[in-house]
Amino acid sequence: MSPRRTPYGFELLESCSSCQWRNDHFFCNVKQEALKAFDHYAFANVYPHGALLFGEGESPRGVFMLCRGRVKLSIASGDGKTLITRIVRAGEALGLSSVLSDHPYRATAETLEPSQVKFIRADDFIRWMDEHAEAWRRACRQLSEECAFTDEHVRSLGLSHSAKEKLAHLILTCCHEDGHDTPAGTRVQLLMTHEEISQRIGTSRETVTRLLKYFRDKKIIAVKGSALTVTNKAALESLISM
Repeated sequence: MSPRRTPYGFELLESCSSCQWRNDHFFCNVKQEALKAFDHYAFANVYPHGALLFGEGESPRGVFMLCRGRVKLSIASGDGKTLITRIVRAGEALGLSSVLSDHPYRATAETLEPSQVKFIRADDFIRWMDEHAEAWRRACRQLSEECAFTDEHVRSLGLSHSAKEKLAHLILTCCHEDGHDTPAGTRVQLLMTHEEISQRIGTSRETVTRLLKYFRDKKIIAVKGSALTVTNKAALESLISM
């Protein structure tokens, strides 16, 4: 199947079995037979930045497999406050726990950048996993890692003593997950706005802006466009008491 061009600088790849983006993350790493069966059930699409995949409280229509890009998961309170709970990366399935439990989606999923997603209806996803036992093992692994991540997020929010510590923890986490070593330090693409960062660590946008300026003035980080470089990792680590 020939790939189709998209307006976002990459091609839409509809076949999992021949996908050049495949990695060893969760469902991407199942056997070829299972990948071909998944292709039979799934529908590929490309979404722009800011596209809503599903909303918190909606009935689980199916699973959204993230092939390329990043998606933020957020929850909201009755008074409109928002907390970003996790950033999902390529290779993960969104809505997995809701489809398996038949409970409403627990969060809102929105793209942080142009992303390719493959959607598979809930009943087809369950059928696919029943036909391929290794898919159940992959599902268990992803759910286990989600639980571990949630524990760490709660620890960061609940046990950090200040917004400065929370932001330092977030930056170091980004470096660990997506950082690239350069002569100047560890560089990451910071796709979140100051508002989104504030929703990630449970503080105000103004506080995030002030703290990022403080880190820059102290030569702890350097920012150019969406690229953030940690120039003094030890100084960031010293801010974390946990």
